[in-house]
Amino acid sequence: MIDQSQQDGPNPLPYPMTFAPTPAAIDSNALDFVRFAVDSGVIAFGEFTTKAGRSSPYFFNAGLFNDGAKLDRLAQFYARALLGSDVAFDMLFGPAYKGIPLGAVVAVELARQGRNVGFAYNRKEAKDHGEGGTTVGAPLKGRVVIVDDVISAGTATGESVRLIRAAGAEPAAVLIALDRQEKAAIDGQTLDVSAVQHASREYGLPVIAIANLNSLLRVLADGGNADLARWLPAVQRYRDAYGV
Repeated sequence: MIDQSQQDGPNPLPYPMTFAPTPAAIDSNALDFVRFAVDSGVIAFGEFTTKAGRSSPYFFNAGLFNDGAKLDRLAQFYARALLGSDVAFDMLFGPAYKGIPLGAVVAVELARQGRNVGFAYNRKEAKDHGEGGTTVGAPLKGRVVIVDDVISAGTATGESVRLIRAAGAEPAAVLIALDRQEKAAIDGQTLDVSAVQHASREYGLPVIAIANLNSLLRVLADGGNADLARWLPAVQRYRDAYGV
């Protein structure tokens, strides 16, 4: 277990500082999640341009987890990944905007499994009436897991870490759906590490991902779906060109 309680600045540990459940557990959860995301249209194949300006053969859009049944199942994948890790935590935090519904449904699923924890989220702008402030929900205290869809530039992660620490609580980990496992492009500069690795080092936190690009490649290669299998060469080329 990594103790961040006395840490105010970036973590000096080397890359990567990410971990996950046992191999058998992560294989099952990760591969099932990828299949679910593909079936839901959340992972799509074609020609897409990423924020970094790269031409990508696949796209992940968590906004398409957009009905009750999908969100219910999504929460189960998040909860499995979190409970299967060795991260000790006391509550969840969802950064605005996508992290808000994600954190909420994960909190519901954890309660369903007998682990009832608090949940809070932030506003983009402070409110000066009513309950006021920039955070809503349970008071930030103890060890807090940040729940989001992906880490791109790490901006939302950084804002969340600062807000949690300012409240006197301790960021425990970041929980995301997909690690793209590609070189990060931050402030116009391409790094030799992924956005997940960069954020992990920058903020001194482990990152738990339900699945990653390797999981997607395994699903494409399993031969069960010819329509999916035809995208394997393009996704592999993308991994070879930009992967970490």
